[in-house]
Amino acid sequence: MAAGNHTYVTEFILMGVSDLAELQIPLFCVFLVIYGQVITGNLGIVILTSVDSQLQTPMYFFLKHLAIINLGNSSVIAPQMLVNFLVTKKTISYYACAAQLGGFIAFVVAEIFVLAAMACDRYVAICSPLLYRVVVSPRICLLLAALIYIYSLTTALTVSSCVFSMSYCSSNVINHFYCDNVPLLALSCSDTYIPETAVFTFSGTNLVFSMIIVLTSYFNIILAILRICSSEGRQKAFSTCPSHMMAVTVFYGTLLFMYLQPRTNHSLDTDKMASVFYTLVISMLNPLIYSLRTGMTQRDPHSSFKVFIEDLLVSWSEEVTND
Repeated sequence: MAAGNHTYVTEFILMGVSDLAELQIPLFCVFLVIYGQVITGNLGIVILTSVDSQLQTPMYFFLKHLAIINLGNSSVIAPQMLVNFLVTKKTISYYACAAQLGGFIAFVVAEIFVLAAMACDRYVAICSPLLYRVVVSPRICLLLAALIYIYSLTTALTVSSCVFSMSYCSSNVINHFYCDNVPLLALSCSDTYIPETAVFTFSGTNLVFSMIIVLTSYFNIILAILRICSSEGRQKAFSTCPSHMMAVTVFYGTLLFMYLQPRTNHSLDTDKMASVFYTLVISMLNPLIYSLRTGMTQRDPHSSFKVFIEDLLVSWSEEVTND
């Protein structure tokens, strides 16, 4: 169609998680609780790792940035989502939609590579403990974090620019609870080959590259653990890894299911459920995953909140540099 015949979209309508009126208030309550727990758990990690001098190590540095990313990722999505449960007209402006997509992509890409950096941290701590303080120095940590954020922002700008370079006309109803690239491209009245290729290429490349880093790190960690003579030493070394391995498995598994499934099996309703998981549920679960070994159930119920959070942080990994 000629450009002059188009009625271009200036706002989008988000259908949300469900279009059933009787579910709006219950869903609002459920997701409000989830988002509240995301804020409480991750903000507690950020504050304590910033002010406690005993937590100024590379391990907690990356955990703090993972918490910041979890907060950001959820906050890009949740406020608009919660408002839409309570209003009849579930609209978002064209530019707000573009900003939401860009922010979402930036935080997801950053989380992918922070998890990979955490795997590298464990690799150096277990496989080269004597060099740990040199290889994973504060300067290296800051440089790595800066590179991750710069790359994630570049990816977000590139992909969101490709998606919003398309013409959107007539239909403006997004079958999702936030502005994601798949339902947006389904609305375009332009040829979507280039943005679809960009989305698939960036998603596949980032996932595969970061997974290679994680798998290589853990392959070498396993080899190093097997070379430890004492069973106590092997158990102590391995105990630093399970929480991170669980977080990686849940997060990467969800993204692989979401973005790399065949197009013939692609369902937007299934995508919505997967999106709920990795935008909100995983951000809520991460602080709990890293507290699996705290044994909090045996603690005095009157223990302070600071002790609880510090135990939560310590639980996911223990330094092995003194081994």
